[in-house]
Parts: sequence; structure tokens; C-alpha cells
Amino acid sequence: MSHLGRPKDREPDLSLKPVAVGLSRHIGRDVQFAKDCVGEPATTAVDRLQSGQVLLLENVRYHKEDEANDSQFARKLASLGDLYVNDAFAASHRAHASVVGVAAYLPAFAGELMVAELNALHQALDNPRRPMVAVVGGAKVSTKVGVLRNLLQKVDSLLIGGAMANTFFKARGWPTGSGLVEDTALDEAKKVAEEAGDKLVLPADLVCARKMRAGEALRVFEPDGVEPGWMALDIGPKSIRLFTQKLRGAGTVIWNGPLGVAEIKDFSDGTKAVGEAIARSGGYTLVGGGDTVAAIESLGLSGRFSHVSTGGGATLEYLEGKELPGIAILKEA
Repeated sequence: MSHLGRPKDREPDLSLKPVAVGLSRHIGRDVQFAKDCVGEPATTAVDRLQSGQVLLLENVRYHKEDEANDSQFARKLASLGDLYVNDAFAASHRAHASVVGVAAYLPAFAGELMVAELNALHQALDNPRRPMVAVVGGAKVSTKVGVLRNLLQKVDSLLIGGAMANTFFKARGWPTGSGLVEDTALDEAKKVAEEAGDKLVLPADLVCARKMRAGEALRVFEPDGVEPGWMALDIGPKSIRLFTQKLRGAGTVIWNGPLGVAEIKDFSDGTKAVGEAIARSGGYTLVGGGDTVAAIESLGLSGRFSHVSTGGGATLEYLEGKELPGIAILKEA
């Protein structure tokens, strides 16, 4: 069973039926499909299964009870099987019926991907080789302030890029032109900077343009000198040298978030150069976050890191030090 998207009703384009076809190709055997995940369509499909056959249930989020972690809905799902294997690490920060509820009614185990994700995070966070460096990019401080605070307790250096660096610069009173700044997070940025002290490494220069699109004229500014009308869209050459130096010989590197607007080639140099420096570091390298994974694929860096997490929000919450409900219940099972 699985979910797809956030359906408001039973939108046909969020059906898992095409997934059954793709799954059949991947595992080399026919995959049956049930038109619903509970009720008569599901129970009939399960009853017809022969030994060795595979059945995929329809999108569990077609039922609002899934996200509500409704116990009766969870019991109906559990009635379809003899044991529960959670291989959806990416959904394990959600206390949903298909993630947590079912595990209350069946013997519950972690799947191979789940185990691989947890082992990678454990190795990087709980038993790191030194020096330990975290590279955090992306747009918003507010969504990652918990991650930054938790990582600061563990790392030797915290390198920050992406638009979130603007918020740190504005918190220092520096001009940020027309760049994206999270004004509501200025106090948080100031507190993180105070807590971090010398561990915090911000960009030493910024590649700027007047508009966030390809083909624009580019200028490199000092971080305290961005002129009005210009926005920072990548880290500059001095920053690349600084970040590369900090990453050289690192024992452990955690990377979450691109360092610029990496989906536009003009602003992807920083992400690519730092990604290459991480890959060359010789340390244990853990990469997480959907935007980061997309960036390493588009920039030709795939296959060069110790572990690339599929977790998204779950990885972020683990990096924040939070307990994930979908994993906690497996420990109890």
C-alpha cells in the first residue's frame, strides 16, 4: 500500500493503478490492483491472491481517515495482511493510519530502504568521523532553524548558502538588494549566529542578477555590499574557495539544500563546485532533500556520495533530532 499526492477527492490522476504497471516491470511479475484500499474491493482482491502473487492497493489518501490516523481505518488495513513492513522512510514523520496505525495491529518491521536510511543517518549524526561539516542551503531559515540548532551541537563547521544566507546578512544589518529575505526569521538567524560563533561559515561573495532567469547580466558583490535592484542567486568564486577549503579532508559531511538557484544553469556553479568538493572530501557523505537530490542529478554528480537520502521532510526532522512516529512504533513492535 502507498499514498500519492494530497487528493481532495478520488482524483483519477492520483490513482496508483499506473504504479502497478511500473512495479510489474521492475519486479518481473504481474502485480494485481485493488480499486480501493479497504472494503469489498480490497478484501476480495486479497482473498484471490495465490502464493507468490503481489497486490497493490489503491491510494490510501483517497480516504481522509488515513491522515487522521483513524483507528478503525487502520484496523481495516491491518485485516488485509499478516505482518507490516514499513519501507516508506519518507513518510515516517507522519502519524498516519498507513504509517503508524497499522503497526498497532500487526507485527511491524522495517524494510531494507528504511534500515539503509536509518543506518546512514546514524553513522553521520551519532558516530561521525571528524572533522564533521554540515552544508545547508535552500530558501528559508524558518523551515530549517531546528536542523541548524541540532547540527550546531554536533558539527565542527556549519556552511550556509542559498537564499537563507540573505536572512543572516540582513540580521547583521547588511543590505540584501531585492534578494529573498525572510524578515520574520531575522531574530532566529541572529540567535543561530550567536550560538554558532566561529562554527558558522557564510558566503564571502555573491553572484547577483536583477532577475531570476537565464541570460541576465551577472555581477559579483561582497556580502555587505549588494546594491539595490540586485539579488543574490548563487555563491561566488571566493565562497567556493572558502567552502572547498572547509570541506577538504572532512571525515563526515551532511549536505541539505542547494547553494543557489541550481535549476537555472547561470546560478548553478556554486552548488556544482561545492557538491564536487563534498564528493572529493574522502569522508562519509550524506546528501538529503528533494531539491538537493534534483541538483546532483542535473549537475552530473550522481553516484559520488556515500548515501543519498530519499527522505525529504523525514530526513529534515531526523536531522532536527525529532523522533519519527513511523519509526518509534517499529521499535515497540
